[in-house]
Amino acid sequence: MRPAVQTENDLSGARAAAEQVVEIHRRVAGFLRHGVTLAEIDAFVGTSLEDLGGSSCFFRYNPGRMPPFPSQACLSVNECVVHGTAGYLTRPMQAGDLLKIDIGVKFRGWIGDAAWTYSFGEPGDEVRRLMESGKESLRKGVQQLRPGNTFLAWAQTVQRVVEQEYGFHLIRGLGGHGYGRALHAPPWISNVVPTFPGEWPDANLACTPGMLVAVEPMIAVGTGETRQGRKQWPIFVADGSMSVHYEHDVLISENGPVVLTAGLEEIEDVITR
Repeated sequence: MRPAVQTENDLSGARAAAEQVVEIHRRVAGFLRHGVTLAEIDAFVGTSLEDLGGSSCFFRYNPGRMPPFPSQACLSVNECVVHGTAGYLTRPMQAGDLLKIDIGVKFRGWIGDAAWTYSFGEPGDEVRRLMESGKESLRKGVQQLRPGNTFLAWAQTVQRVVEQEYGFHLIRGLGGHGYGRALHAPPWISNVVPTFPGEWPDANLACTPGMLVAVEPMIAVGTGETRQGRKQWPIFVADGSMSVHYEHDVLISENGPVVLTAGLEEIEDVITR
């Protein structure tokens, strides 16, 4: 597996794309308010991308088994954990909503891809803990993405934090991925440890300097199982419970992990307007 970052120019390109993702999140967080619709948010993402000279790598993305993705960003509310489209929910955002915004950018031939969760109004105790579990599991999991470790160490750490320390549930069957000049590339990175041989072939793959990975815990209150309509993008938590999604772009360097989208932690994620 050839690492995505081979030269200083490669690193510069990856950094620039990741910085665009953070800037779009920063702008969107300032745009969000009670009463805004997903369609309005999606249009704002598209305008902001154009303003920065990039484009959405999600719009019209077609993995083959699904119709082309119809939106600039993935916008997923409450029990919708990932892949929500701008049109799947038409009502305005209201107090108590949890909105997951996943933004994918293509900029000068490189990809940036990161998600963050926003609460409309001050979250209650359970939802606040759910958000904290996502941020903490991401932070601690990233620390394991260093040479000498395998990707199994990531999953072991994330699963311990989410399921043992917080008592929530990681979504099964969804995970992170390599990226670079393409949105998706090997390896596939599970958030949970395999339960039988061969379930996760990349688990024992070594973290190698130059790898770019997008790692993303997806967590629900009640279950790790999901439901999805046939040929429909949004994925929902099977029991309808609240969910969060956090994702960083990470460069594995000789000295350890470098979070290229680190600015996301500084963005206000509670929307009180």
